Amino acid sequence: MKRTRTGQAFWDQEYTKGGHLALSLNPSEDLEKFVRWLVREHGREHLNVTTSILDLGCGNGRNIEWLSRSYGVRGTGYDISTEAIKDASRRATQDGLPLTYVSRSIAGPIDLPDESQSLVLDMMSSHFLNKEERSLLITETARVLRPGGFLFYKTFLLDEDRHAARMIAANPGEETQTYIHPKIGVAEYVPREEDIEEAYSPHFIIHKVLKSHRHKGAQAKRRSISVYMEKA
Repeated sequence: MKRTRTGQAFWDQEYTKGGHLALSLNPSEDLEKFVRWLVREHGREHLNVTTSILDLGCGNGRNIEWLSRSYGVRGTGYDISTEAIKDASRRATQDGLPLTYVSRSIAGPIDLPDESQSLVLDMMSSHFLNKEERSLLITETARVLRPGGFLFYKTFLLDEDRHAARMIAANPGEETQTYIHPKIGVAEYVPREEDIEEAYSPHFIIHKVLKSHRHKGAQAKRRSISVYMEKA
């Protein structure tokens, strides 16, 4: 695939014609698991009609929409795909949900006030950013979270993932631990657990880490990690 058909163009096609994603309107099971944990630990403190949530790379809005329907939260979703944002905005308007969607990259400053969010979701999104952009996103996420607010972070994990290691070796990107995705044509970063701890610990307290099973080299199987973090 030529590099000219990447980024927004690729994802717009995914949300109109499909092919790479298994599109769904159901929430992520990993998000549901995180929310159950959050409610056990803190009740509805972070999930109620007075709280606001930011979803970085919201896609068709399925996760933030589920949170709004289930807990009455307000929220904002960012996604690079204009088609995904159109779909999410249409449902929010139709159903009267207090959600705002913006078609934009998650790179760069976040257009929200300091300490205005109770929860931020970064689910399989920021691995498309380069090192400088990821660093800024972490700082901006901490800035917009209120004291004691939470970040739910999910990404690919390099530890014990032979398929990821092969992809890095076969088609490396400019940055260490990156590869050029063979279908999308953009660089993806794959951190180790220690990289995540080093990047986030200056701003967040890590409460829980969940890792998917190891994959012994199976094609298309990827290992992931979910991290529950509280603003320090």
